[in-house]
Amino acid sequence: MDVDRDAGSGGVADAEGSGGASGAPGSGGSRVWLRSLVPPDPRGAGEEPDYRFTLANERTFLAWIRTALALAAGGLGAIALLPEMTGSEPLGLGLLTMSFVMAASSYRRWVHNEAAMRLGTPLYASRLPMLIAIGTAVFAISGALMLVIANP
Repeated sequence: MDVDRDAGSGGVADAEGSGGASGAPGSGGSRVWLRSLVPPDPRGAGEEPDYRFTLANERTFLAWIRTALALAAGGLGAIALLPEMTGSEPLGLGLLTMSFVMAASSYRRWVHNEAAMRLGTPLYASRLPMLIAIGTAVFAISGALMLVIANP
């Protein structure tokens, strides 16, 4: 498995490379697009890293998943438990969207980090922590404003 550090590819490349990404029938583009979203299991590439690093990478993956579950619970709670509060639906849907993005991105992050450890390349840079931090701040401020407006 090759690691492609091109900013547009997102890290792990498949055997077809970055060509054929048009998505046209017969071009293999749909497979390339799918592989960019759900990269293959990296455990067959390179050499086995120290098990402590692999376990740390797995613990980090599980922490992202737990955080995604907490965001989902918060989003569902905002929608279900605050129906009379103005803005509860957009707040809940925003939290659910953040949960989806985090859960979907956590596997890709695990794959890229695992591949980098196995191939001895630098770890994959991700914008996910920054996006989640900004999203959390925006929704926290929005929730606080909703409470202040609802209870003058």
